[in-house]
This record gives sequence, C-alpha cells and structure tokens, in this order.
Amino acid sequence: MTDTTFTPEELEQPVETAKKKPNSTLRLIRYTVGKFISLFLAVLIGMYLVILIANMGGYVDQIMKAQIRDGIGLSVSMDPELRRRPAAERQQLINELVAVEEQRLGLDKPFIGRSFRFLFDAMTLDLGRAQQISSDSGSRFVRLIILERLPPTLLLMTTASFSLFIISLVFALFLSRNYGSIIDKLVIALSPTSSAPPWFVGIFLLLIFAAVLGWLPFGGMVAAPPPEDPIAYALSLARHLVLPVSAWLISGFFASVFSWRTFFLIFSMEDYVELARAKGLSSRDIERRYILRPTLPNIITSFALMLIGLWQGAILTETIFNWPGLGRMLYRAVQTFDTPVIIGSQVIYAYLLAITVFLLDFIYALVDPRVRVGSGGPKA
Repeated sequence: MTDTTFTPEELEQPVETAKKKPNSTLRLIRYTVGKFISLFLAVLIGMYLVILIANMGGYVDQIMKAQIRDGIGLSVSMDPELRRRPAAERQQLINELVAVEEQRLGLDKPFIGRSFRFLFDAMTLDLGRAQQISSDSGSRFVRLIILERLPPTLLLMTTASFSLFIISLVFALFLSRNYGSIIDKLVIALSPTSSAPPWFVGIFLLLIFAAVLGWLPFGGMVAAPPPEDPIAYALSLARHLVLPVSAWLISGFFASVFSWRTFFLIFSMEDYVELARAKGLSSRDIERRYILRPTLPNIITSFALMLIGLWQGAILTETIFNWPGLGRMLYRAVQTFDTPVIIGSQVIYAYLLAITVFLLDFIYALVDPRVRVGSGGPKA
C-alpha cells in the first residue's frame, strides 16, 4: 500500500502556490491604480502651473485691458461723427464699450477664480476659442487651429526625428564595434558641435544654400502658388524639407551618436558578452542577443519620448524656416498672449506624456523578463 503521509511543509506548498497568483494580481491592480492617480495629479498640477505662467499670474489681464482700451479709444477718435461730441461724452462711450468687451472676455472677474475654470476646461479638453490667432479657414476654435497645424509639424518632425534616431543607432553600433578607431575619435571630437541648436544651424544653411547658392528655397512648405500636379507638389515639398531636416540632423547627430555609442560600449564590456565571444558566437548574434536586447527598455523610452516630442514641434526651427506647424503657432501665441492656444497645446502634450509614461512600465515587462510590473524593481 502506498504511503500518502505528507509533511506540514508539503501540505502548505499548494496553498502558497494558490495564493501567489491572487497576491500578484492584487499587487498589479494596486500599482496600476496608484500610477494612474499619481500621473493624473502630476498633469493637474502641471497644467495649473502652465495656466499661471501663460497668464503671468494674471498680469496678462492687465495687458489685454490696456489693449482693449487703446483699440476702442483709437476707433472712437477715428470716427468723424464721434469726434464732434464733447470729450466727456466720448470718454463715457469708451468706458462703456471697454466694459462690454471686458465682460465678453471675462476680464471683469478675478483671475484666480477664472484660473480654476481654465483648469477644468483644460482637463476636460474643452480648448475653447483663441483670442488672436485664427485658422486659415477663419475659425477661432483652438481645436481646429491645432488640427490645421498638426500635419505640417508631423511631416517635418517625423522625417527629421526618425532619421536622426535610426541613423544614430546604426552608426553608434558601428562605432561600438570599432572602438578606438579614427572615426570613433572623430565623432568624440565633434560631439561638442551639437551644442548649436537646429535653428542656429538653419540660419547658416539658409545663408549658404538659399541666399548665396540659390539651390534651395528660403522657407515655407511648398512653392507659391502650390503646384496642382501631385508629383510636382511632392517634389516641391521635398525641396522645402531639405534644409530644416538637415539642420535638425547636423545639430543632433554627433551628440546622439556619442550618447548611444557610450551606452552600447558599457553593455558590450559585460562579462556575459566576453563569455559569448569566447564561445564563438558571431558579432551579429552578440549584438542582437546580448547588447541590443538588454538596452531595449532604454531604446523604447527614447523612441517613445521622441514620438511625444513630435507634438510640440520645433518652435524656433519652424519660425526660422517659415514652416506652418505647431511650433510656429505656439511662437505666435506667446507673442500675442493668446493663452487659450498655449494652454490647449500644452494640455494635449501633458496627456500624451502621461499616457506614454503609464504604458512604458508594461512595455518594459514585455521586452525585459527581469522587470515585473508593480514589484518595485527588476526580478532577482
């Protein structure tokens, strides 16, 4: 007869195994809820700070009131019929018109109270109407203005950022295989040149290739008037993309390559990589399995943040090249104190960034088996 006696440790083992999964699920739920709440609070606080900064703590109200009074006073003084009226009557009329306009814009109420309404509208994505800027179709709705400027920014920034990201990764891998070579030393020597921002490089490119040589256009998105033929339109668009994309690549290439090259070198000097080389694995297999795979979380993070950065555009670069994108729109909004446009652009960026940060933890767990969501760190 078979002996079926179990020790206390054996009896408790299935119970512990059964409890492990619910505990793990509960920990995941707690982590997800806590992460969501913390990110929501971060977006809430960040957006209120944006509202305060965009309105300069309420000082923009004073600027707008002065502009309203100046504009109405000028229009009254330019009217021949109103000029014949007594000065006191004209002043009273100006005060009445100013009060109506201030009431229409909500400037008759304290800024602190209005700031919380701005915050509620921003968090619910009620972007409202712009004060100064309008879309090409004449609409003042911030949502339509942003949607109109989004495609040009995505075209420019996607082309420039994707090119820089892919070229940097490939070239950095090449340098990590050729550590100490002449090209490697040259990249290290030239990396400080990346301190020049893209708009600064763009000015020199415009001077050389547009002003002096006349090979490429000064700016804009397409020729004026735009070609009707689709092929001619695409060629014109490509010509206008050359200088801004080149400025972006030249500005960030050496610093990006140097950063990734150093990162790959750190992993290529690990003991397990040396062991793989001793076993006779090919360089391609070592790079794929022992260098690229452990660095995937970092590559994914950089790639995801780059995608979010596309939303903001490049404010000065788009302005220098007269590119009709979100960056140029934001620059004009800052100049004209158009706070609804500034807040609308930033709140969408804040939500996209929060969603990306929230999803990255789960993506890390998929690509790196050492990471366990909600465990507080890599699995031992």
